Amino acid sequence: MRNIIPVADTPATAFLKSHKVIYTEHKYAYVEHGGTEVSARSLGVPEYAVVKTLVMQDETARPLIVLMHGDRKVSTKNLARQAHRKRIEPCKPDAAQRHSGYQVGGTSPFGTRKKLPVYLERSILELPKIYINGGRRGFLVGLAPGEIVRTLGPALVTVALED
Repeated sequence: MRNIIPVADTPATAFLKSHKVIYTEHKYAYVEHGGTEVSARSLGVPEYAVVKTLVMQDETARPLIVLMHGDRKVSTKNLARQAHRKRIEPCKPDAAQRHSGYQVGGTSPFGTRKKLPVYLERSILELPKIYINGGRRGFLVGLAPGEIVRTLGPALVTVALED
């Protein structure tokens, strides 16, 4: 009989469990700079259903999180307008890790080091299930998108650009 070693909790899975979120765990072989295309192909799901967690900052270097479909880009100009900021840009990887507590490529919006404002692309809520980073590279969790609204209280935005 083989012993199956459970995956150690990440801050993200601990957060999900503490909020009684029902989720599934999905491991895949992480590829540096492979992005959501690699994870979607590994899981056999549309890239549109894989949600990326982007750590960005405003003109005063205040961090925020944007949740976007894997096959879309964020219009930072539209995001700044909808978030009532002058300018928004991606954080540098070391700053993103410092703010979130996660290594780039393993960033989850759940269980971040600091509580950060979250902006959710509105159309993500139309999906029956999404796959989002579970707090480490090569590890996604599948859950109902409404759980993001329930647990994180994001601002809903429409800022997607075709990739």
